[in-house]
Amino acid sequence: MNTRELTQLANDIRLETLKALTHLGFGHYGGSMSVVETLAVLYGDVMRIDPGAPDWSERDYFVLSKGHAGPALYSTLAIKGYFPREQLITLNENGTLLPSHPDRLKTRGVDATTGSLGQGISIAAGMALSHRLAGRSNRVFCIVGDGELNEGQCWEAFQFIAHHKLNNLTVLVDWNKQQLDGTLDEVIQPFDLAEKFTAFGFEAQTVPGADIPALYGALKPVREAQQRPLAIVLDSIKGQGVPWLEQLSNSHHLRLTPEQRQAIDAEIAALEAAHD
Repeated sequence: MNTRELTQLANDIRLETLKALTHLGFGHYGGSMSVVETLAVLYGDVMRIDPGAPDWSERDYFVLSKGHAGPALYSTLAIKGYFPREQLITLNENGTLLPSHPDRLKTRGVDATTGSLGQGISIAAGMALSHRLAGRSNRVFCIVGDGELNEGQCWEAFQFIAHHKLNNLTVLVDWNKQQLDGTLDEVIQPFDLAEKFTAFGFEAQTVPGADIPALYGALKPVREAQQRPLAIVLDSIKGQGVPWLEQLSNSHHLRLTPEQRQAIDAEIAALEAAHD
């Protein structure tokens, strides 16, 4: 895909995610929006996937460690053809195949069950090591939340990944600067994340989370000659791409009031008009 096509994919993911969450009336709006461009680049071009055969043995694997952004992943999978788009409006309803957080036993195309923060990156590390030991060329991509990095298990996993030189694993930190209880700096100041990853033995860089060409340039190359694993810090915005959400003091989880639903409906209408 070229930049224009990846941008359109991102717009489609954002629109479908907003529609599904608003149909439900509540959910994790902010953190779903901030990973949209990254998902578009990964699933639009970077990752080796086959929606017709989601268990293809040579596929690349994706782990959404910040499982509360599941609605954005579901929209991505539906648009790519893993399951019908019409299924998206069943998000988090009784009997759904699209629970609030990803479940690999329920949703076609989901590689790892996540939601307990801190655990997904350990799963991704195990996947990457298993591919290495088996001599396979599969790559693993994992998105972790910036607030999730308060969990010590993440840093244990990063040390393990660097020690084993798992250059087939790319860690992406959604640095949207807000978490459940407030801003990142208020809860636990993260300091310089790229410097911390470098100190842990990673090759690290910071990329604007909404910059599709920059994301593509960082994610596309296969780094077989580079021994160190890669960490990409996504300089993103909570509610990214949706002006009303971007301006909220905290959009981590919303249960929509009538006024808020009206504001979101207006954003959906604007995205639909831009799509046309």
